[in-house]
Amino acid sequence: MSAQAWVPLAVVASSLLPGLVIFLLPEDRRWLRATLNLAGAFAKLGLVGLMLWNVGRFQEFEARMTVLPGLDLVLRADELSLLFLTLSALLWLLTTVYAIGYLEDSPHRSRFFGFFSLCVSATAGIALAGNLFTLFVFYEILTLVTYPLVIHRGTPAALAAGRTYLLYTVPAGALLLLAVVASQVLTGPQDFVGAGYLKPFGEGHATTLVLLFVALIAGFGVKAALVPLHGWLPLAMVAPAPVSALLHAVAVVKAGAFAIVRVVYEVFGVEFAATLGVLTPLAVVASVTILYGSLRALMQDELKKRLAYSTVSQVSYIVLGTALLGPIATIGALVHLVHQGLMKITLFFSAGNYAETLGVHHVSEMDGIGRRMPWTTAAFTVGALGMIGVPPVAGFVSKLYLGAGAAQAGQWWAIGVLAGSSLLNAMYFLPVLHRAWFRPQNGPWPHEDGRGRDARPMLLLPVLLTALFSLGVGVLATMPWSPLEWAHLIMRKEYVGG
Repeated sequence: MSAQAWVPLAVVASSLLPGLVIFLLPEDRRWLRATLNLAGAFAKLGLVGLMLWNVGRFQEFEARMTVLPGLDLVLRADELSLLFLTLSALLWLLTTVYAIGYLEDSPHRSRFFGFFSLCVSATAGIALAGNLFTLFVFYEILTLVTYPLVIHRGTPAALAAGRTYLLYTVPAGALLLLAVVASQVLTGPQDFVGAGYLKPFGEGHATTLVLLFVALIAGFGVKAALVPLHGWLPLAMVAPAPVSALLHAVAVVKAGAFAIVRVVYEVFGVEFAATLGVLTPLAVVASVTILYGSLRALMQDELKKRLAYSTVSQVSYIVLGTALLGPIATIGALVHLVHQGLMKITLFFSAGNYAETLGVHHVSEMDGIGRRMPWTTAAFTVGALGMIGVPPVAGFVSKLYLGAGAAQAGQWWAIGVLAGSSLLNAMYFLPVLHRAWFRPQNGPWPHEDGRGRDARPMLLLPVLLTALFSLGVGVLATMPWSPLEWAHLIMRKEYVGG
């Protein structure tokens, strides 16, 4: 097997193999479990870096295995896959460090980290999927391996959240299966290609293709938390903070948004999708989700639920940019895939630090917390300002391109949606920052771990790094190899077709 074939397989295996070994480890093998986790995370990041360097120089990486005649599992590294894969590999490393510190005294750690590693393997498979069949296989594996993480604590609330998660994702998986089968019947085996592969089949099949589009968006829209398919996500916040970070920034929600990007750009092709008349309804659904998520976030006192509804809103920025026909909007959507992940994981790490260090779970308990935990709150502030769109944090760059893309496409109403959402973002984040920095502490904290002024080092280091990344990719947005420049590269492929 050539190096170009084994590297994509090794990227998936770098978390799969350690995960399988971790399942077998006794609970007291803490250092071995941490070593396997970190070795897998560093190996994955190194392999992704290798592919980034070579794909940027037009070298191809592809592994292909025939399952049935005309049905192949394909793992291929292209510009779009590497955008998502690099984000997930980097954030998996930081989430691993965070999870080791967060769960150091918890039961069932081998089970947790085993499924944690399998989850990242499935995410890598989604990122590298070279056709719709492969995307579906890894997407459904992701559903199965994240369920044990959602119910990890085993409380009645966790078990109820797990049931709700399956209630949404299992029917969505069945719908996706029907869509994949229909696609195979209509077109035969087809790999993802820039500008889409369905256009030659459009004549005489317009209604069928519209129905196929709706089925694919609905199936992938569950994990992307499009309204009204979002109900599982706020309930899943009963899971530990590392799981919340994984769901929102590294794997599940982002996988849904990434799959929708694949469908629009590389199954249908954005221009062909526009001729079918499906992009405007998708943009409307995304806009409703953006505003609804922001309004619901405004009503939440529980910090993680406020952040969860914020995710419902913010991830649909990606879908909105994808549905607005035009290269600038495409760049905004793609770069927000990365920027939102960096900012949102910063916020969830911070929320986890507040809960673990002081027992603080609600916004109403956060008076004066900035003076007690200044470094964590500084990181939270960066993430919150970025979500609002304050320069120079990454979120400003995303919103700038999305707004310019809406203007370029002549969709002025979308600018109103973005402006309204940003106003709502400010309304549900700025009061939190005011409480944290400017109000005096109101009574004792619910629970103090007694270990120091701020969170423990293994909890503090990841959140500081993600906050710095959120600032860095905004300040250095125009530098070579930045997420923004990589999004430009992908845009040229999707609109030119090569």
